[in-house]
Amino acid sequence: MRAKRWLAILGCFGAAITAAHAASPPDLEDFLSYPFVTDLVAPDQGGRLAWIEMRQGRRSVWLATGRDLAATRLVGTGLDDGMELAELAFSPDGRILAWVRGGGEHNDWAANLPPPNPASSVMQPAQAIWVSIDGAAPVQVAEGAEPALSAKGQLAFIKDHQAWTVVLTPGAKPEKLFYDRGKVRDLAWSPDGSKLAFVSRRGDHSFIGIYAGADVPIRWLDPSTAFDGDFAWSPDGARIAFVRREGEADVLASPLVQTPNPFSIRVASVSDGKGRELWASPDTLDGSYPGVPDGMFVRWAAGDRIVFRAEMDGWPHLYTLSAGGGVPKPLTPGAFMVEHVTMTPDRKAIVYDANTGGAAGDIDRRHLFRVDVAGGAPVALTKGEGVEFTAAVAGNDRIAYVGATPTGPMRVALVGGKALGEAGAAYAPAGMVVPQPVSFTAADGTLIHGQLFAARGGAARRPGLIFVHGGPPRQMLLGWSYMDYYAHSYAMNQYYAAHGYVVLSVNYRLGIGYGRAFQHPAKGGIAGNSEYQDVQAGARFLAAQGQVDPARIGIWGGSYGGLLTAHALAHDSATFKAGVDFHGVHDWSLYPNLIGRPERYEQGDYEAAMKSAFESSPESALKGWTSPVLLIAGDDDRNVRFDQTVDLARRLRAQGTPFESLILPNEIHGFLRYESWLRADEASVEFLRRHLKP
Repeated sequence: MRAKRWLAILGCFGAAITAAHAASPPDLEDFLSYPFVTDLVAPDQGGRLAWIEMRQGRRSVWLATGRDLAATRLVGTGLDDGMELAELAFSPDGRILAWVRGGGEHNDWAANLPPPNPASSVMQPAQAIWVSIDGAAPVQVAEGAEPALSAKGQLAFIKDHQAWTVVLTPGAKPEKLFYDRGKVRDLAWSPDGSKLAFVSRRGDHSFIGIYAGADVPIRWLDPSTAFDGDFAWSPDGARIAFVRREGEADVLASPLVQTPNPFSIRVASVSDGKGRELWASPDTLDGSYPGVPDGMFVRWAAGDRIVFRAEMDGWPHLYTLSAGGGVPKPLTPGAFMVEHVTMTPDRKAIVYDANTGGAAGDIDRRHLFRVDVAGGAPVALTKGEGVEFTAAVAGNDRIAYVGATPTGPMRVALVGGKALGEAGAAYAPAGMVVPQPVSFTAADGTLIHGQLFAARGGAARRPGLIFVHGGPPRQMLLGWSYMDYYAHSYAMNQYYAAHGYVVLSVNYRLGIGYGRAFQHPAKGGIAGNSEYQDVQAGARFLAAQGQVDPARIGIWGGSYGGLLTAHALAHDSATFKAGVDFHGVHDWSLYPNLIGRPERYEQGDYEAAMKSAFESSPESALKGWTSPVLLIAGDDDRNVRFDQTVDLARRLRAQGTPFESLILPNEIHGFLRYESWLRADEASVEFLRRHLKP
């Protein structure tokens, strides 16, 4: 929908904080030494697990093998070098494990930039693929990303938007697998490893192609003027199921008003490319292509059934559809969101996490469930006051997940069994609290959820602190997040609560977890900034708490949370006495391409949309901004351009508003080095102490 293009981004006056930071608060590093676990994966045939652990910037790859899934650290430099480890991928039999070292998150406009260099090395870093065979010492095999391993052990990967391959023998040189005019992505081998499917992005349309060998032309599956993707191989490798989106029916439709973005499920023959439609979603807002992260999770399951995720009842749920066509059957009905999804090796069941359960506040947690593809009620695999997510299936009855209690460390564990590895060892900072689920009502009557962090004891009133997440399609939980950026935010909210603040984390509209209508509100973002009233409601709720001094309320957040922090200080400096703004958006009109200026004579309401975008930006209310702010950003930000921070700093300086800044050369949006986060957190703690804790 065009209305949501803007979501793709996602002392003295002007004092700069020096590079040499002051001594860290006594126990700040205790709170920041949490283990973060990500990329938990299992091979198609089960039997093994792998995951990535990060602690204080030191990244490592773990491999669990054998009947008891004994875990060992496969690789880890022990250095805070800013070199990301990501994209773990097994061969179907589990013998080969590949991953990517280097690189970092980015939006499409930054796709052609070189890999980031947050440590300011004099040598330009590279993004490289590493492999380990049967648990042996890892070796670097090529520069590139997105590794995909076949049943025959062949490695394909992406480099410069093209598909490449390399033989996994010492000294082998990478070769381009084939030429394509588009930008190649989403590599997936056929079950027998003889063919490679991929998506070719070509601007205003995309195709699904099949590579079958050096002497065979690319076969295109049912090509059209639409966007094709989200595909899955049939178990026999003869067919591919995929999603088709036709694109905007009216290219001049207003970007300020939501319009349906329907999709269809299709199946094509790999042998001749002929396809047919199995089912089309209704031409309604709820029938639109889901806007939640990670898309549709298309899987070809047992019984010749296709499983996918959609929001036809207003919530992201799993559906099953016969490969012969018909009407999709809901597998997971209810007022909750299905998030991370995986399939058992026999393809008969789906394991997923969702924000539902029997405990109060489960809408702000994640628990694991299993549902048979053939139907029937989902079965809860975990429950309680902790969080459990991102399952991987090492066998039909051996399910691993990442989880934690609200005050304990994140770890990998088996459902109903033991913890694996060492991720949970030795993390117990003093003063951790169990955040409480709360809710309050915005001025327009919208119910808003949040998490309240408050230590017990003491009669004296304490300063209050609002936290706003980024995204905005994100949700803060009553525990650790599955995203490293928000695991850091959770640790800092715990730190502030342990040091005399009452913290309210606000899950404002535009976020996920509360249904499609909540995520796609009227007049949200550039269309009117309706989400800011949720921040105002949070401040009123916080000020009404008996332990909070309403004269000492501050706010902090990053990315879209930085935008809302800037809104709070620009619109309501009387309420918000100080703020910390991590790499926020401050003027939407600096991104005219997000609105989509028509490249034709007819311009629609482009000018009105640009006007609305500016009026929905913090800089439109700059004259009311009197409270001090700390601006923190890396100048190699590939999600929110650094010029957003530069522009705001210069405007604040010109009007005499007090601000400080901490700029991190060569850092990206989600800081890659622990040292960068530590410096930013030290500066934030000291800044808020000076302004809110006199």
